[in-house]
Amino acid sequence: MSQPSRQPAADQRSIDQAAAERAAAQVSDVLLTLEHALARAKKGLAQVKKDGADRNAELALADTVQELERLRKRLLQDTYFAGDAVRLI
Repeated sequence: MSQPSRQPAADQRSIDQAAAERAAAQVSDVLLTLEHALARAKKGLAQVKKDGADRNAELALADTVQELERLRKRLLQDTYFAGDAVRLI
Protein backbone atom coordinates (compact mmCIF):
# COMPACT_ATOMS: atom_id res chain seq x y z
CA MET A 1 0.00 0.00 0.00
CA SER A 2 1.22 3.43 -0.76
CA GLN A 3 1.29 6.04 1.94
CA PRO A 4 -0.66 9.22 1.42
CA SER A 5 1.55 12.02 0.24
CA ARG A 6 2.28 14.62 2.85
CA GLN A 7 2.32 18.24 1.86
CA PRO A 8 4.99 20.50 3.25
CA ALA A 9 3.87 22.69 6.16
CA ALA A 10 3.88 25.79 3.97
CA ASP A 11 1.24 24.27 1.70
CA GLN A 12 -1.06 23.49 4.61
CA ARG A 13 -1.83 27.14 5.24
CA SER A 14 -5.24 28.30 4.16
CA ILE A 15 -5.68 31.05 1.63
CA ASP A 16 -6.86 33.34 4.44
CA GLN A 17 -3.80 32.57 6.55
CA ALA A 18 -1.48 33.32 3.65
CA ALA A 19 -3.31 36.58 2.96
CA ALA A 20 -3.11 37.55 6.63
CA GLU A 21 0.63 36.89 6.62
CA ARG A 22 1.08 39.05 3.53
CA ALA A 23 -0.95 41.84 5.17
CA ALA A 24 1.16 41.60 8.33
CA ALA A 25 4.31 41.85 6.22
CA GLN A 26 2.98 45.00 4.55
CA VAL A 27 2.15 46.54 7.93
CA SER A 28 5.60 45.59 9.20
CA ASP A 29 7.24 47.29 6.21
CA VAL A 30 5.24 50.48 6.77
CA LEU A 31 6.04 50.46 10.50
CA LEU A 32 9.73 50.10 9.71
CA THR A 33 9.53 53.03 7.31
CA LEU A 34 7.72 55.10 9.94
CA GLU A 35 10.37 54.21 12.52
CA HIS A 36 13.14 55.35 10.16
CA ALA A 37 11.28 58.57 9.31
CA LEU A 38 10.61 59.25 12.99
CA ALA A 39 14.25 58.70 13.95
CA ARG A 40 15.37 60.98 11.12
CA ALA A 41 12.85 63.69 12.06
CA LYS A 42 14.02 63.57 15.70
CA LYS A 43 17.64 63.80 14.62
CA GLY A 44 16.86 66.71 12.32
CA LEU A 45 14.88 68.48 15.02
CA ALA A 46 17.74 68.14 17.50
CA GLN A 47 20.18 69.62 14.96
CA VAL A 48 17.87 72.49 14.01
CA LYS A 49 17.27 73.28 17.69
CA LYS A 50 21.02 73.21 18.34
CA ASP A 51 21.70 75.59 15.44
CA GLY A 52 18.81 77.86 16.47
CA ALA A 53 18.72 79.59 13.10
CA ASP A 54 15.38 78.50 11.63
CA ARG A 55 12.35 78.60 13.92
CA ASN A 56 9.97 77.56 11.11
CA ALA A 57 11.98 74.41 10.40
CA GLU A 58 12.04 73.63 14.13
CA LEU A 59 8.25 73.96 14.41
CA ALA A 60 7.67 71.94 11.27
CA LEU A 61 9.96 69.14 12.43
CA ALA A 62 8.38 69.11 15.90
CA ASP A 63 4.93 68.78 14.30
CA THR A 64 6.25 66.04 12.03
CA VAL A 65 7.62 64.08 14.99
CA GLN A 66 4.24 64.29 16.75
CA GLU A 67 2.34 63.27 13.63
CA LEU A 68 4.63 60.33 12.86
CA GLU A 69 4.30 59.11 16.45
CA ARG A 70 0.51 59.39 16.17
CA LEU A 71 0.50 57.48 12.87
CA ARG A 72 2.74 54.74 14.26
CA LYS A 73 0.53 54.33 17.33
CA ARG A 74 -2.64 54.22 15.20
CA LEU A 75 -1.20 51.64 12.83
CA LEU A 76 -0.09 49.44 15.72
CA GLN A 77 -3.48 49.70 17.43
CA ASP A 78 -5.43 49.07 14.23
CA THR A 79 -3.40 46.02 13.26
CA TYR A 80 -1.29 44.18 15.80
CA PHE A 81 -3.43 45.02 18.81
CA ALA A 82 -6.87 45.11 17.18
CA GLY A 83 -7.73 41.46 17.73
CA ASP A 84 -10.81 40.51 15.75
CA ALA A 85 -12.34 43.98 15.94
CA VAL A 86 -13.07 45.66 12.63
CA ARG A 87 -12.47 49.37 12.37
CA LEU A 88 -15.53 51.09 10.95
CA ILE A 89 -14.17 54.60 10.56
